[in-house]
Amino acid sequence: MHPISAASPPRSVSSKRLLPWLVAVAFFMESLDTTILNTAVPVVSEALGVAPLSMKSVLASYTLSLAVFIPISGWMADRFGTRRVFASAIGLFTLGSVLCGVASDIHLLVACRILQGCGGAMMVPVGRLTLVRTFDKSELIRAMSFVAIPGLIGPMLGPIAGGLIVGYLQWRFIFFVNLPVGIAGLILVYLHLPDYREENVKPLDVVGLILFGSGVALLSYVLEIFGEHTLSLGEIIGLLAISVALILGYGLHATRVAFPLLDLTLFRIRTFSAAVSGSFFTRLGIGGVPFLLPLLYQVGLGFTPVQSGLLIMPQAAAAMSTKFLMPKILDRIGFRGVLISNTIILGILLMLFATIGAATPIWVIVLLAFGYGAFTSLQYTSMNTMVYADIPDDKASNGSSIASTMQQMSISFGVAAAGLTTALFIPAASGSNAGEMIGGLHEALLVLGGFTLLSTVVFHRLKRGDGENETRQKDLHLG
Repeated sequence: MHPISAASPPRSVSSKRLLPWLVAVAFFMESLDTTILNTAVPVVSEALGVAPLSMKSVLASYTLSLAVFIPISGWMADRFGTRRVFASAIGLFTLGSVLCGVASDIHLLVACRILQGCGGAMMVPVGRLTLVRTFDKSELIRAMSFVAIPGLIGPMLGPIAGGLIVGYLQWRFIFFVNLPVGIAGLILVYLHLPDYREENVKPLDVVGLILFGSGVALLSYVLEIFGEHTLSLGEIIGLLAISVALILGYGLHATRVAFPLLDLTLFRIRTFSAAVSGSFFTRLGIGGVPFLLPLLYQVGLGFTPVQSGLLIMPQAAAAMSTKFLMPKILDRIGFRGVLISNTIILGILLMLFATIGAATPIWVIVLLAFGYGAFTSLQYTSMNTMVYADIPDDKASNGSSIASTMQQMSISFGVAAAGLTTALFIPAASGSNAGEMIGGLHEALLVLGGFTLLSTVVFHRLKRGDGENETRQKDLHLG
């Protein structure tokens, strides 16, 4: 490890105590923003004059931007210092939020969401890095546990907050609420955030960033436009071939440079490979659910945005309230047993969402949402913890970058895949009525549920006893 210099360590004991709060606020902004817009999709699409399914690009562009820029966040912090990068991240995120709020068409909104994602990509990793370099190991677990809480509260408040804003104010306030928080965050960063940087910084893999970033961005674009008839089949196949070639080109490039953007040699570790690839395919199936359910509830069933948010809220409430049970479940059943059985349950639950109609009692929807939230939480916790089961300590940072990048990619692709699947079952989606929308969303949920069931194949690579040391020696990784 290269020596670390603290150009400006914590100024006082109070600054050190405030640091977890500052990082927690940034985490809350980022986690809230991933869900607050979902409930408002039907209202925003109507205001911008586009079909609801076209809004998938607004949601996917944010997570895709996170995936592209997360890998360089550590290098940026080492090169320019944690304070400058963290402040720039909050500034970019806040600026992107304001620009989203004044956007007049969907194309501008997508561009501003990308800018917002650039800031979000830096906030979370650099915040964690600052905590690691500030607190001793004996204090770090408490600090990390504290800042993980907003990651659970944000998704819980997001759907209802989005519903309340579009129900009683105006959809643009979804983005404007980040302005006062961002300004306060910038002030606190200047006053309290320590400034760490490495004395000897590894060179940035610029070629790798271009190959990887352009490849995944183009692939996401192809998934989003497929089925909208804006390009011919030949053009789509051509773009798909180019995106695959760029990604494969990065894979070849990564084996030939000393410091690749993402160290793909970690995939030789069986548990890491199974956890990351299994997580990717599972999230492809379930990643589009936060996009589909508000459409089902509002466009299909006629619920208000507030009612829709309340129906989605039990998912996050279940995820947060069942976290304390995770270690006991994993210790009793084991990671392999949990991941295989839990993935099957999630696939079945997705298919059960496809039975929701006008005659479905509200208590059934709430119960289904709570169960889905609990099992999703168990799935994410198991997958994220298994990532670190057999990784050497000196490779943990690289492993975390890969896992975070793949996670955001799968969420972005999951939203695009959900929109694509729905569009295939709804001809001329922009003019479809409520009945057609319900039918198309039901078909999409059945397909995504089936895909989730198939993703269990990846977890069969795990062996009994894998991850036991994680449950005994380390905190389970949330998210």
